Amino acid sequence: MLAGYPYLGLLSRFGRDRNGNIAIIFALALLPIVAFVGAATDYSMAVRAQAKLSTSIDAAMLAATSYTAMRDTASAAKTAATSMFNGQMAAHNLSASAFTVTVTDGVNARTVTGTASVAVKTAFMSMFGFPTMTVSASSSASASFPTYMDFYVLLDNSPSQGLGATTADMTTLQGLTSDTCAFACHDTYTSSSKKKLQTSSYYTIAKNAGVTMRIDVVRSATQSLTDTATSSQVVSNQYRMAVYSLGSDCGALGLTTVASLSSSLSSVKSSVGTLDLMTIPYSGYNNDMCSDFDGALSSMNGVIPTQGDGSSTNPQKWLFFISDGVADYYYPSTCSKTTVSGGRCQEPLNIETCTTLKARGIKIAVLYTTYLAITNNAWYTTYIAPWRDDIGTVMKSCASSGYYYEVDSSGSISAALTALFQQAIASAHLTK
Repeated sequence: MLAGYPYLGLLSRFGRDRNGNIAIIFALALLPIVAFVGAATDYSMAVRAQAKLSTSIDAAMLAATSYTAMRDTASAAKTAATSMFNGQMAAHNLSASAFTVTVTDGVNARTVTGTASVAVKTAFMSMFGFPTMTVSASSSASASFPTYMDFYVLLDNSPSQGLGATTADMTTLQGLTSDTCAFACHDTYTSSSKKKLQTSSYYTIAKNAGVTMRIDVVRSATQSLTDTATSSQVVSNQYRMAVYSLGSDCGALGLTTVASLSSSLSSVKSSVGTLDLMTIPYSGYNNDMCSDFDGALSSMNGVIPTQGDGSSTNPQKWLFFISDGVADYYYPSTCSKTTVSGGRCQEPLNIETCTTLKARGIKIAVLYTTYLAITNNAWYTTYIAPWRDDIGTVMKSCASSGYYYEVDSSGSISAALTALFQQAIASAHLTK
């Protein structure tokens, strides 16, 4: 130690001492460590803000495609999305620096896209010249519009639909008729007075005996179909229905309107309640040629408009055809089976018009009510039995692929018709 200069010795010793290096290094590193921790904290806050922003914009997209919004205009949907977004952001105590939403309505669907950003204030990074951090989020959603559909229903009410609905019904009627006939479609009028014969017509006998005929089941099933359509609607007036028959009387055959095309399905149901078996002036009238499928389907082709896109102003078009599939009419030159007498032709359905309708884009659903085998009936045995097993195959070829059902006496026509309908409306969603 230098005499008289004690502090110089201390300073010299401090200069030679290396034990305090860690403190100096820590002091020098403290600033970047604090900056790093601060940045991580600010980043964590930004990530949480972005998650809340994403939640808010997702909610906005769903609001624009909600059940209610899909029944409103694109402008109203945009307003709904904006309101939802602002409400969600307020709940998160955030304020967006930018928000855009685009709503695009196509024919069958709506697409919504949105972007938003938030400026998050920093706690530490502001000391280094970064007072805010901007985070962004985007989202999109789409939803199908309700598919509007028009159903044109053609019901076979020809005399063959007077057949007992079940084997038991057929047996009962055969036991009540002198010629053991299983049909209730014989004369309902006298040939002279043209008044209803209330006592001896097979139709009356069947009614009085409580025999259920095919026409009774078809009528009831079609009425149930209107109930199914009503309950299946997503929006009012989504489904319309029209119902036709082959004619109310064999003396005036031709496509006959039972219920005009209407969105009032309850009115259609009421009109279908009046449908009954086609009457004939007397037994053997017109050589029993009362089932003109060619004419009826050709007329249906003229009734059903161009296929639509499923929008409210241009509904999709469907033909529902319910029949036992046996034509019986004057087809002397086109009959696929042997003509009987005077050009009378009994044959399976001619699918030519079915092909024409499908080529136009019209969907066809076919419900084949099995033409039941008839015992103790020489006419059936000679002219129908040889090709009865082919009827179902022909009926199926009339239908659009996947829209064919067959129901025999043990099945439920109503259940099958409902299944066809549900399948039809489901297809509208699957094709979008």
